[in-house]
Amino acid sequence: MPEGRRVLITGIAGQLAGAVARALEARDDILEVIGVDVREPTHDLRRTEFVRADIRNPLVARVITASEVDTVLHMATTATPSAAGGRARMKELNVIGAMQLLAACQKAPHLDRFVLKSTTAVYGTAHDDPALFSEDVQPRRTPAHGFAKDATEIEGYARAFARRRTDVDLTVLRFANFLGGQVQGAFDALFSFPVVPTVLGFDPRLQFVHEEDGVEILVRAVTGAPSGTFNVAGDGVLYLSQCARLAGRPTAPIPGPLVSAVAGAFRRQRRADFASDQLSFLRYGRCVDTARLRKDFGYAPRWTTREAFEDYLRRRRITGLIDRDEVIRWERELYDFIQRKGQERFLATQRERR
Repeated sequence: MPEGRRVLITGIAGQLAGAVARALEARDDILEVIGVDVREPTHDLRRTEFVRADIRNPLVARVITASEVDTVLHMATTATPSAAGGRARMKELNVIGAMQLLAACQKAPHLDRFVLKSTTAVYGTAHDDPALFSEDVQPRRTPAHGFAKDATEIEGYARAFARRRTDVDLTVLRFANFLGGQVQGAFDALFSFPVVPTVLGFDPRLQFVHEEDGVEILVRAVTGAPSGTFNVAGDGVLYLSQCARLAGRPTAPIPGPLVSAVAGAFRRQRRADFASDQLSFLRYGRCVDTARLRKDFGYAPRWTTREAFEDYLRRRRITGLIDRDEVIRWERELYDFIQRKGQERFLATQRERR
């Protein structure tokens, strides 16, 4: 058993990757942390050695071999085309980058663990989806666009790598949407407007991961947690309408045929970058089962979906036109009303049977 691990993190300039690196630096069982990115990180890192490199460059293989890296944490994926310089470049960075990285890992003699930060977007989103996706459920429609398609292909390449290198433990972590005070997520843009754009006639179910839970799970995956594929999300579900009420923001329902045009206008004005797969998500949402995370991985998220969203609102100081306490009171009254009506229907049915 090695005295400590030598970890390489791709995409180290990202906020989440920086938080993971800081957490690893504080551990005695981590000998070395190497961060790879084309951009220099702005985080306060003490022990992490930064290497400016593109993971598509074969020289990364030399970095892995020369440093005797035994663990790779792959976080260098981009979810929005604008951040990458267009959809074509985004696909190249995501998919070709992962292929080249795995090719480098194929030849790494000391490697025994590969951790992939993936996404629940690989399940797609459709009107006939199951209430909860478990890790073994195949999506009815394989994602055909954007980040979800990239993530699906990357997972496929990772599994093929694991079949070739049976001595390497592969962990795939499928995260729901991140929220927090530091990590930039897809919902930051949605709640940056004075009103929340929605799709007319739809109210998607949502799950969130608090950034603190995300960091802890990634650290555990790197440092010895059981390998496998795991869904990651906070307990509970929120509807988009509930999120808007908690944020004190009115909604702006957009008719379905106009959604793409409105999203295109936002992109051109650089107000927000809603990709095609995200627009579908705003119709149907997506929820996953996290039983395997608790049972096999051994971790129960400390933050529920609702707690993660409320903490996000506090830390980002998002306020709206409606008082938050008033919103909570309305929700309690609505819940009491639904319970009362359900009880009344039950009693009426019992009387009819008599």
